[in-house]
Amino acid sequence: MVLQKIQTQITMRFQLLALIALSFACSQPKENDEELQSTVATSQDSLLLSENEMKYLRNIKQLTFGGNNAEAYWSFDDEMLVFQSDYAAWGAKCDQIFYTHWKTDNLKNNPPKRLSTGLGRTTCAYFLPGNESIVYASTHLGGENCPPVPERRADGKYVWPIYDSYDIFTADINGNLITQLTDEPGYDGEATLSPQGDKIVFTSMRTGDLELYTMNTDGSGVRQITTDLGYDGGAFFSPDGNKLIWRASRPETEAEILEYKELLAEGLVKPTEMELYVANVDGTEMKKITDLGQANWAPFFHPSGEKIIFASNHHTERGFPFNLYMINLDGTGLVRITENDTFDAFPVFSNDGKYLVFSSNRNNGGTRDTNLFVAEWIGD
Repeated sequence: MVLQKIQTQITMRFQLLALIALSFACSQPKENDEELQSTVATSQDSLLLSENEMKYLRNIKQLTFGGNNAEAYWSFDDEMLVFQSDYAAWGAKCDQIFYTHWKTDNLKNNPPKRLSTGLGRTTCAYFLPGNESIVYASTHLGGENCPPVPERRADGKYVWPIYDSYDIFTADINGNLITQLTDEPGYDGEATLSPQGDKIVFTSMRTGDLELYTMNTDGSGVRQITTDLGYDGGAFFSPDGNKLIWRASRPETEAEILEYKELLAEGLVKPTEMELYVANVDGTEMKKITDLGQANWAPFFHPSGEKIIFASNHHTERGFPFNLYMINLDGTGLVRITENDTFDAFPVFSNDGKYLVFSSNRNNGGTRDTNLFVAEWIGD
């Protein structure tokens, strides 16, 4: 969903690196295994955890080792992860969809299987029930090449591209396309699946603004959820499937509204001010749960359904670093989870609540690589 957008432009304000995935290993740490240590960190260029991070995480395992990797999502049995990557060594020219058996695969030496066509740009893949197929968004019907990345703007604004060639598809575990789920003019993407496996939530431009919609897994029963002006995206279901959490921009002044509409007309959005919203799955009882300023995004429900983990840069005026935070569903009880000095984002709990996968620029040898990591979750 937002992964490919982040990687398109890195400005002085954000200093973001594109793809990130962090995983928590289920295996116990080996005495001499550098990838599975939970001791106090002395450097961000390592897998060592800080004292604060050790309150929540242990046995961190790095899954990928090059390129930009992010938006990793679990299979229903938690044995596999599907994610997007632009790693050239795997043949990707821009974001493509891959999957891995994260407990046993060695992606440092063996490339994962690609599930997308290899054409266009892709984003946001999710396993469907049975773990034999996925849903994801792709631009391949708009052209075989990667869509162009916007040039850095003369006014210095950091923007994300909203490609109108994105549509949502299903494919089997061998990468064969099965069904095209959306066929409306404009952007359709950022699809995620309910834990029950019966509903998809996604972002669409079909009404002229970026709004949330739900649909059945066969593409039927489309229902609009949001209507307020602004970019509503990156939505996820609660564990019981009854609520949605997402990030949104809400331009309010005349100048903000004009800027938003002008950028949107160019197929762009400015993601520097986003807050988190929660609502019932039908859009009722909508509530803003953060008012932190800066960019608060990539929210995901805690297994209890009562808390939200998310990425934020609200603690700094310069726009970076990004770290992981947790907050109660009513907006109280904000706590910081990670203490990276670059970028942590896209946190996702496993279905059994034992692991957290996320993306990070840590331990990348001073490069701009964003990798996937898994760790055991030991927090409340």
